[in-house]
Amino acid sequence: MEDFVADQVSAEAIGAADGLGERATLVQFSSAFCQPCRATRRTLAEVAAMVEGVAHIEIDAEEHLALVRELGITGTPTVLVLDAGGRIVKRATGQPRKPDVIAALGLAIA
Repeated sequence: MEDFVADQVSAEAIGAADGLGERATLVQFSSAFCQPCRATRRTLAEVAAMVEGVAHIEIDAEEHLALVRELGITGTPTVLVLDAGGRIVKRATGQPRKPDVIAALGLAIA
């Protein structure tokens, strides 16, 4: 996962009705026929379930084109790791490995 610093992302901007995670949020941009997106969904859900206060939000990239453009999403799956305040601390395109997601969460939670 590469380092990425951006403005804060609000819960409203990503459609998180319940808000962002208390400690961190894993935001996944997916598309309907993306096979790696399914595996990414499982990985992120497992990590979010392991770490208290972490939320996983999946966004259909095709239905949120303005947000995709604003955040510079160029492919699916793309994962953004947000800290508790919504600041993007890591981003990755492609199917992430669970240890990499856990390490990225460590930066967001620290």
